[in-house]
Amino acid sequence: MAIVLGSNRYGKAENRVVRIYRDTGRHTIRDLNVSTALRGDFARAHTDGDQADVLPTDTQKNTAFAYAKEVGIASPEEYAVALGTRLLEAAPRATGAQVRVEEYAWDRIPVGEDDQGDGGGHDHSFVRRGTEVRTCVVTVEGRGDGREVQVLSGMEDLVVLKSTGSEFRGFLKDRYTTLEETTDRVLATSLTARWRWAGAHVLDGGTDMDAGYASVRQTLLSTFATTYSRALQETLYAMGRAVLETHQQIAEIRFSAPNKHHVLYDLERFGLDNDGEVFLADDRPYGLIEASVLRDDAPDAGSAWTDVRAFL
Repeated sequence: MAIVLGSNRYGKAENRVVRIYRDTGRHTIRDLNVSTALRGDFARAHTDGDQADVLPTDTQKNTAFAYAKEVGIASPEEYAVALGTRLLEAAPRATGAQVRVEEYAWDRIPVGEDDQGDGGGHDHSFVRRGTEVRTCVVTVEGRGDGREVQVLSGMEDLVVLKSTGSEFRGFLKDRYTTLEETTDRVLATSLTARWRWAGAHVLDGGTDMDAGYASVRQTLLSTFATTYSRALQETLYAMGRAVLETHQQIAEIRFSAPNKHHVLYDLERFGLDNDGEVFLADDRPYGLIEASVLRDDAPDAGSAWTDVRAFL
Protein backbone atom coordinates (compact mmCIF):
# COMPACT_ATOMS: atom_id res chain seq x y z
CA MET A 1 0.00 0.00 0.00
CA ALA A 2 1.39 3.39 -1.02
CA ILE A 3 0.66 6.65 0.76
CA VAL A 4 0.49 9.68 -1.51
CA LEU A 5 -0.23 13.38 -1.21
CA GLY A 6 -3.74 14.43 -2.15
CA SER A 7 -5.07 17.74 -3.38
CA ASN A 8 -3.52 20.76 -1.74
CA ARG A 9 -3.18 24.51 -2.01
CA TYR A 10 -1.67 27.30 0.03
CA GLY A 11 -1.98 31.06 0.33
CA LYS A 12 -2.52 34.11 2.50
CA ALA A 13 -5.96 34.52 4.02
CA GLU A 14 -7.83 37.67 4.98
CA ASN A 15 -5.56 40.51 4.01
CA ARG A 16 -7.42 43.67 5.04
CA VAL A 17 -6.71 45.97 2.12
CA VAL A 18 -8.17 49.48 2.24
CA ARG A 19 -7.62 51.77 -0.76
CA ILE A 20 -8.59 55.43 -0.39
CA TYR A 21 -8.68 57.53 -3.54
CA ARG A 22 -7.56 61.06 -2.67
CA ASP A 23 -7.10 62.47 -6.18
CA THR A 24 -9.67 65.18 -5.50
CA GLY A 25 -11.11 66.76 -2.40
CA ARG A 26 -13.98 64.25 -2.53
CA HIS A 27 -12.46 60.93 -1.46
CA THR A 28 -13.69 57.41 -2.22
CA ILE A 29 -12.95 54.19 -0.34
CA ARG A 30 -12.69 50.50 -1.28
CA ASP A 31 -12.48 48.29 1.80
CA LEU A 32 -11.51 44.69 0.98
CA ASN A 33 -10.75 41.42 2.73
CA VAL A 34 -8.53 39.52 0.28
CA SER A 35 -7.55 35.84 0.38
CA THR A 36 -5.20 34.24 -2.15
CA ALA A 37 -4.36 30.60 -2.85
CA LEU A 38 -2.10 28.79 -5.30
CA ARG A 39 -2.46 25.20 -6.43
CA GLY A 40 -0.11 23.18 -8.61
CA ASP A 41 2.96 20.97 -8.31
CA PHE A 42 4.04 21.66 -4.73
CA ALA A 43 4.46 18.05 -3.67
CA ARG A 44 8.11 18.43 -2.65
CA ALA A 45 7.21 21.09 -0.10
CA HIS A 46 4.99 18.53 1.64
CA THR A 47 6.98 15.34 1.23
CA ASP A 48 10.55 16.64 1.41
CA GLY A 49 10.26 20.07 3.03
CA ASP A 50 11.74 21.57 -0.16
CA GLN A 51 10.50 25.17 -0.59
CA ALA A 52 12.24 25.90 -3.91
CA ASP A 53 8.93 26.11 -5.80
CA VAL A 54 6.98 27.90 -3.09
CA LEU A 55 6.12 31.58 -3.43
CA PRO A 56 5.84 32.63 0.24
CA THR A 57 2.44 33.56 1.56
CA ASP A 58 4.04 36.78 2.78
CA THR A 59 4.87 37.62 -0.84
CA GLN A 60 1.24 36.97 -1.78
CA LYS A 61 0.20 39.39 0.98
CA ASN A 62 2.59 42.07 -0.22
CA THR A 63 1.37 41.70 -3.80
CA ALA A 64 -2.24 42.15 -2.69
CA PHE A 65 -1.37 45.49 -1.09
CA ALA A 66 0.96 46.64 -3.87
CA TYR A 67 -1.64 45.90 -6.54
CA ALA A 68 -4.21 48.02 -4.69
CA LYS A 69 -1.91 50.91 -5.68
CA GLU A 70 -0.35 49.74 -8.96
CA VAL A 71 -3.52 48.38 -10.57
CA GLY A 72 -6.12 50.07 -8.39
CA ILE A 73 -9.54 48.73 -7.44
CA ALA A 74 -11.98 49.66 -10.18
CA SER A 75 -14.06 46.71 -8.96
CA PRO A 76 -13.28 43.69 -6.76
CA GLU A 77 -13.52 41.41 -9.80
CA GLU A 78 -11.03 43.35 -11.95
CA TYR A 79 -8.59 43.67 -9.05
CA ALA A 80 -8.84 39.91 -8.32
CA VAL A 81 -8.19 38.96 -11.95
CA ALA A 82 -5.08 41.14 -12.04
CA LEU A 83 -3.83 39.80 -8.72
CA GLY A 84 -4.38 36.16 -9.65
CA THR A 85 -2.62 36.65 -12.99
CA ARG A 86 0.38 38.25 -11.26
CA LEU A 87 0.68 35.42 -8.72
CA LEU A 88 0.78 32.83 -11.51
CA GLU A 89 3.56 34.80 -13.20
CA ALA A 90 5.54 34.81 -9.95
CA ALA A 91 5.11 31.09 -9.21
CA PRO A 92 6.08 28.96 -12.23
CA ARG A 93 5.04 25.66 -10.60
CA ALA A 94 1.54 26.93 -9.90
CA THR A 95 -1.20 25.85 -12.30
CA GLY A 96 -4.03 27.90 -10.82
CA ALA A 97 -4.64 30.87 -8.56
CA GLN A 98 -7.81 31.64 -6.67
CA VAL A 99 -8.49 35.09 -5.25
CA ARG A 100 -11.42 35.67 -2.92
CA VAL A 101 -12.55 39.16 -2.07
CA GLU A 102 -15.10 40.45 0.40
CA GLU A 103 -15.94 44.14 0.13
CA TYR A 104 -17.38 46.15 3.00
CA ALA A 105 -19.49 49.09 1.90
CA TRP A 106 -19.18 52.58 3.32
CA ASP A 107 -21.68 55.41 2.83
CA ARG A 108 -20.94 59.09 3.09
CA ILE A 109 -22.10 60.63 6.34
CA PRO A 110 -25.02 63.02 5.69
CA VAL A 111 -24.29 66.58 6.76
CA GLY A 112 -26.56 69.60 6.89
CA GLU A 113 -30.31 69.84 7.19
CA ASP A 114 -30.95 69.16 3.49
CA ASP A 115 -28.74 66.09 3.20
CA GLN A 116 -30.90 62.95 3.32
CA GLY A 117 -28.13 60.50 2.47
CA ASP A 118 -29.17 60.38 -1.19
CA GLY A 119 -25.69 60.44 -2.71
CA GLY A 120 -24.53 63.72 -1.22
CA GLY A 121 -22.83 63.50 2.12
CA HIS A 122 -19.46 64.52 3.45
CA ASP A 123 -16.44 64.52 1.13
CA HIS A 124 -14.21 62.40 3.35
CA SER A 125 -16.25 61.02 6.27
CA PHE A 126 -18.02 57.66 6.02
CA VAL A 127 -20.22 55.30 8.00
CA ARG A 128 -20.05 51.50 7.59
CA ARG A 129 -23.16 50.00 6.00
CA GLY A 130 -25.18 47.18 7.65
CA THR A 131 -24.37 43.48 7.51
CA GLU A 132 -24.29 42.85 3.77
CA VAL A 133 -20.88 41.97 2.32
CA ARG A 134 -20.08 42.00 -1.39
CA THR A 135 -17.97 39.03 -2.52
CA CYS A 136 -16.12 37.72 -5.52
CA VAL A 137 -14.11 34.57 -6.23
CA VAL A 138 -11.78 34.68 -9.23
CA THR A 139 -9.90 31.64 -10.54
CA VAL A 140 -7.04 32.15 -13.01
CA GLU A 141 -5.47 29.16 -14.77
CA GLY A 142 -2.72 29.19 -17.38
CA ARG A 143 -0.66 32.07 -18.67
CA GLY A 144 -0.55 34.36 -21.66
CA ASP A 145 -2.93 33.56 -24.52
CA GLY A 146 -3.84 30.27 -22.84
CA ARG A 147 -5.07 31.97 -19.69
CA GLU A 148 -8.56 31.01 -18.52
CA VAL A 149 -10.48 33.14 -16.04
CA GLN A 150 -13.63 32.26 -14.10
CA VAL A 151 -15.41 35.05 -12.22
CA LEU A 152 -17.98 34.59 -9.46
CA SER A 153 -19.63 37.69 -8.02
CA GLY A 154 -21.92 37.67 -5.05
CA MET A 155 -22.97 38.75 -1.59
CA GLU A 156 -23.27 37.38 1.93
CA ASP A 157 -25.56 38.28 4.83
CA LEU A 158 -28.18 40.16 2.81
CA VAL A 159 -30.89 40.05 5.49
CA VAL A 160 -34.41 40.33 4.09
CA LEU A 161 -37.87 39.89 5.62
CA LYS A 162 -41.47 40.03 4.40
CA SER A 163 -44.15 40.28 7.06
CA THR A 164 -46.85 38.61 4.93
CA GLY A 165 -47.26 37.19 1.45
CA SER A 166 -45.83 33.81 2.45
CA GLU A 167 -47.34 30.45 3.35
CA PHE A 168 -46.14 26.92 4.08
CA ARG A 169 -48.62 24.06 3.83
CA GLY A 170 -49.30 20.78 2.07
CA PHE A 171 -45.97 19.31 3.19
CA LEU A 172 -45.20 15.64 3.90
CA LYS A 173 -46.11 14.50 7.44
CA ASP A 174 -45.23 11.49 9.56
CA ARG A 175 -45.58 10.61 13.24
CA TYR A 176 -42.76 12.99 14.23
CA THR A 177 -44.25 16.00 12.44
CA THR A 178 -45.39 18.74 14.80
CA LEU A 179 -45.13 21.76 12.49
CA GLU A 180 -48.52 23.30 11.80
CA GLU A 181 -49.51 24.49 8.37
CA THR A 182 -49.83 28.22 7.85
CA THR A 183 -51.29 30.44 5.15
CA ASP A 184 -49.70 33.62 6.51
CA ARG A 185 -46.21 33.71 7.95
CA VAL A 186 -43.14 35.88 8.27
CA LEU A 187 -40.50 34.89 5.70
CA ALA A 188 -36.94 35.97 6.48
CA THR A 189 -33.45 34.88 5.50
CA SER A 190 -29.82 35.98 5.54
CA LEU A 191 -29.03 35.41 1.90
CA THR A 192 -25.76 34.27 0.38
CA ALA A 193 -25.78 34.44 -3.42
CA ARG A 194 -23.04 33.97 -6.00
CA TRP A 195 -23.37 34.25 -9.76
CA ARG A 196 -21.00 33.11 -12.50
CA TRP A 197 -20.27 35.38 -15.41
CA ALA A 198 -20.18 33.68 -18.80
CA GLY A 199 -16.51 34.06 -19.61
CA ALA A 200 -13.76 36.52 -18.82
CA HIS A 201 -14.85 38.71 -21.76
CA VAL A 202 -17.21 40.47 -19.37
CA LEU A 203 -14.11 42.12 -17.91
CA ASP A 204 -12.20 42.61 -21.17
CA GLY A 205 -15.30 44.05 -22.84
CA GLY A 206 -15.67 46.90 -20.39
CA THR A 207 -18.55 45.53 -18.31
CA ASP A 208 -19.15 47.81 -15.33
CA MET A 209 -18.96 45.26 -12.49
CA ASP A 210 -20.09 47.78 -9.86
CA ALA A 211 -23.20 48.57 -11.88
CA GLY A 212 -23.74 44.86 -12.53
CA TYR A 213 -23.62 44.11 -8.81
CA ALA A 214 -26.09 46.89 -8.02
CA SER A 215 -28.46 45.68 -10.73
CA VAL A 216 -28.40 42.04 -9.61
CA ARG A 217 -28.92 43.12 -6.00
CA GLN A 218 -31.94 45.22 -6.94
CA THR A 219 -33.39 42.37 -9.02
CA LEU A 220 -33.04 39.97 -6.09
CA LEU A 221 -34.65 42.41 -3.67
CA SER A 222 -37.54 43.42 -5.89
CA THR A 223 -38.32 39.78 -6.77
CA PHE A 224 -38.25 38.78 -3.09
CA ALA A 225 -40.60 41.63 -2.24
CA THR A 226 -43.14 41.12 -5.02
CA THR A 227 -43.30 37.30 -5.34
CA TYR A 228 -45.94 35.48 -3.30
CA SER A 229 -44.06 32.67 -1.60
CA ARG A 230 -45.39 29.17 -1.02
CA ALA A 231 -41.91 28.11 0.15
CA LEU A 232 -38.47 29.64 0.40
CA GLN A 233 -37.44 27.21 -2.35
CA GLU A 234 -39.97 28.79 -4.73
CA THR A 235 -38.80 32.27 -3.83
CA LEU A 236 -35.13 31.43 -4.50
CA TYR A 237 -35.99 29.95 -7.90
CA ALA A 238 -38.00 33.04 -8.83
CA MET A 239 -35.12 35.29 -7.77
CA GLY A 240 -32.59 33.27 -9.76
CA ARG A 241 -34.78 33.17 -12.85
CA ALA A 242 -35.28 36.94 -12.70
CA VAL A 243 -31.52 37.52 -12.54
CA LEU A 244 -30.82 35.28 -15.55
CA GLU A 245 -33.65 36.82 -17.57
CA THR A 246 -32.34 40.32 -16.85
CA HIS A 247 -28.60 39.67 -17.24
CA GLN A 248 -27.65 37.71 -20.36
CA GLN A 249 -23.96 37.57 -19.37
CA ILE A 250 -24.67 35.57 -16.22
CA ALA A 251 -24.54 31.79 -16.71
CA GLU A 252 -25.83 30.64 -13.31
CA ILE A 253 -26.58 31.78 -9.79
CA ARG A 254 -26.39 29.80 -6.55
CA PHE A 255 -28.10 30.51 -3.25
CA SER A 256 -27.59 29.50 0.36
CA ALA A 257 -30.49 30.73 2.49
CA PRO A 258 -31.07 29.91 6.17
CA ASN A 259 -34.73 30.22 7.06
CA LYS A 260 -34.78 32.74 9.91
CA HIS A 261 -37.84 31.47 11.72
CA HIS A 262 -40.24 33.88 13.42
CA VAL A 263 -42.48 32.01 15.85
CA LEU A 264 -45.75 33.57 17.03
CA TYR A 265 -45.32 34.20 20.76
CA ASP A 266 -47.97 32.94 23.17
CA LEU A 267 -49.55 35.99 24.78
CA GLU A 268 -52.85 34.32 25.76
CA ARG A 269 -51.42 33.41 29.17
CA PHE A 270 -51.20 37.16 29.81
CA GLY A 271 -54.75 37.79 28.61
CA LEU A 272 -53.53 39.38 25.35
CA ASP A 273 -54.44 38.64 21.75
CA ASN A 274 -51.59 38.05 19.31
CA ASP A 275 -52.98 38.32 15.82
CA GLY A 276 -49.69 37.95 13.98
CA GLU A 277 -48.04 40.89 15.70
CA VAL A 278 -45.44 39.64 18.21
CA PHE A 279 -42.87 36.98 17.30
CA LEU A 280 -39.88 35.20 18.77
CA ALA A 281 -36.96 35.44 16.33
CA ASP A 282 -35.58 31.90 16.67
CA ASP A 283 -32.04 31.79 15.28
CA ARG A 284 -31.33 28.05 15.66
CA PRO A 285 -31.82 25.39 14.61
CA TYR A 286 -32.87 26.64 11.20
CA GLY A 287 -33.85 25.25 7.85
CA LEU A 288 -31.08 25.72 5.28
CA ILE A 289 -32.23 25.97 1.68
CA GLU A 290 -29.58 25.82 -1.08
CA ALA A 291 -30.22 25.87 -4.80
CA SER A 292 -28.70 26.77 -8.14
CA VAL A 293 -30.47 28.25 -11.15
CA LEU A 294 -28.70 28.10 -14.51
CA ARG A 295 -29.13 28.32 -18.23
CA ASP A 296 -29.42 24.95 -19.95
CA ASP A 297 -26.74 26.07 -22.42
CA ALA A 298 -24.44 27.58 -19.79
CA PRO A 299 -20.73 27.22 -20.60
CA ASP A 300 -18.76 24.78 -18.51
CA ALA A 301 -17.85 26.14 -15.07
CA GLY A 302 -14.40 24.59 -15.07
CA SER A 303 -12.82 25.18 -11.67
CA ALA A 304 -14.95 28.23 -10.84
CA TRP A 305 -16.67 26.56 -7.88
CA THR A 306 -13.67 24.59 -6.59
CA ASP A 307 -13.32 25.05 -2.82
CA VAL A 308 -16.14 27.62 -2.70
CA ARG A 309 -17.93 27.01 0.59
CA ALA A 310 -21.61 26.90 1.48
CA PHE A 311 -22.95 25.56 -1.79
CA LEU A 312 -24.26 22.27 -3.16
